[in-house]
This record gives sequence, C-alpha cells and structure tokens, in this order.
Amino acid sequence: MQHQPALMIRLSGLLFWFDESLQSSLAKAGYVPVTRTQSMFLLCLAAGENRPSRIASLLGVSRQAVSHIITDLTRRGLISLAVDPNDARARIVEYRYDAQDLRRAAIKVTSELEALLERRIGSDAFRSLRAGLTPEWGEAALVEAPPPPATAEPKPRRAKRA
Repeated sequence: MQHQPALMIRLSGLLFWFDESLQSSLAKAGYVPVTRTQSMFLLCLAAGENRPSRIASLLGVSRQAVSHIITDLTRRGLISLAVDPNDARARIVEYRYDAQDLRRAAIKVTSELEALLERRIGSDAFRSLRAGLTPEWGEAALVEAPPPPATAEPKPRRAKRA
C-alpha cells in the first residue's frame, strides 16, 4: 500500500510547480530569471503588498533577508524604495516604472497558471484548495514531538593483552 505524501511536501511541490512554470514562461518571453525567493517577493509586490515587514511575514523570512532581496532587485533596476505616504518614517517597495512590463507579465502568467491548475484538478478541487489556503493559519505552532531515544553510554574498551 502506497502512502500519500505529507501535506507539507505537496504544498512545497505546488509552490515549486508555480514558480518554475512562472520563471520558465517569463524566461521564454525574454525576462531575466530571478531566484525563487525574489520571485515570491515580486509576486507579493504585484499582488499589492508593498511594506517590507509584511512581505517578510508572508514569505516567512527575516526582515534582514527582505532587505537583501530589496538591495539585489534595486541593483537590477526592478524595484525602488519610496517614502510611505501614510507614514513618513516608513518605506514602501514599488516596481520601477521601467519594470511594469514584468509586473504585468507575471500577473498574466500567474493567472493563466491558476486557470491551468483548475482545469487539471477540477473546479471543485481548485475552489476547495483556494478556500483552504485563504484564511490566516496563525502563528507557527509548537506541538508535542516524541523525544529522541536515550543513547547508551559507550562501553569502555578493554586493552588488548600482549
């Protein structure tokens, strides 16, 4: 009897499928590839998230990691930092004007990938998947795990007699 893979593995697989499909589609159209984390960052930005701290939270990475992503993507000319119009002390991330074509292409490809996934797994399953993934799951959970087995002390070796 074959066991179903753990949900975590299937969710990771779905993420990888989406990102590899997105990256391949964009590369075929002539866009320069980015890392998977940069890709996820840019998708958050395309979806309207523009606060670095919020993007860090969505991606499950540190603010320092997001700072590195911002530095790299700024060097590549894809994004820029601006003063938050609602809080002059804060910064927001924006696609640069000359990178709007990448934003539009990523949104279009992502939308088409969702439609393809819906055709492949069926509308009911797709709606259930979206409904199950939409609510916030809360803070990371700490559940009881069995402790590692006790290790026996190694037995002292006897010296060989000559």
